[in-house]
Amino acid sequence: MKIEKINHKRILFFLVFAFGISWATGLVIYLTGGLENSPTYDIGGAEISLALILLATAYMFGPALANLITRLITKEGTNNLFLKPNFENKRWRYYLAAWFLPGLLTIIGMILFFLLFPNYFDSGLSTLKDMLSESGQTGNINPWLVTVIQTIQALLISPLLNALPTFGEEFGWRGYLQPKLMPLGGQKAVLLTGVIWGIWHWPVILMGYNYGKDYFGAPFLGPLAMVWFTLSLSIIFGWLTIKAENVWPAVIAHGALNGIASLGILFVKNNPDPLLGPAPVGIIGGIGLTLTALLLLANPSSLKRS
Repeated sequence: MKIEKINHKRILFFLVFAFGISWATGLVIYLTGGLENSPTYDIGGAEISLALILLATAYMFGPALANLITRLITKEGTNNLFLKPNFENKRWRYYLAAWFLPGLLTIIGMILFFLLFPNYFDSGLSTLKDMLSESGQTGNINPWLVTVIQTIQALLISPLLNALPTFGEEFGWRGYLQPKLMPLGGQKAVLLTGVIWGIWHWPVILMGYNYGKDYFGAPFLGPLAMVWFTLSLSIIFGWLTIKAENVWPAVIAHGALNGIASLGILFVKNNPDPLLGPAPVGIIGGIGLTLTALLLLANPSSLKRS
């Protein structure tokens, strides 16, 4: 039996480029006003900030570019890109899980948050009403009906709509780093990937992404909470990648999560601490993801190659 060895050189090259590209982009965002005061541009009639453009392109695609650059420099070539879809041996189940599981777990965490903190629940959906009013959609529109429709759309469509930007991360983390760490075993591979992935987010977290700047323990607990969040996601996305033997289920799952992550905002009042929820980046808002990750971690066979 051939024992795989970790290629430290390739991992180091990948991390240097992934962090270098993304963190350099983060520096540009910081120097041009950060997330709050970034200059805006009129694109197709919509005002879009430079920060948003850079986040969706150079920052998020840093890991994917690092994958390609590392392969070029180390002459690894294009073997094992983890891009070929594989539906054999009922692997379609992992695509189905990727499509719906993140959204359902996010909804579970959101519901639990409001059950524990009912004073933050706005049954009148004031936020959505204001959004409808600003867009000129007033009258007899039922905000609860709109919420249900938006939730269904998010569950069904967002994995596709968000696939391109999430590919920038997943092609790097699950498509390159995780496979390179697999000689350590599936559990260690997904955990290490999760920690590294969380740290990669730190520049934008410190600028207020996800948690803002006015939360308990700012600015230190936000970056730590992000690592906790990415650890849960890394286990789930890692499981999907390992079992499907390609990166697409992780891309789909990441897109599904991004598409429904802000659903809780529609029900919020009185400014809850984002470290808790209702979004899945909060400890309670993300409890469904965390428990699922722990179940997978507790079952060693779930993170072993088929």
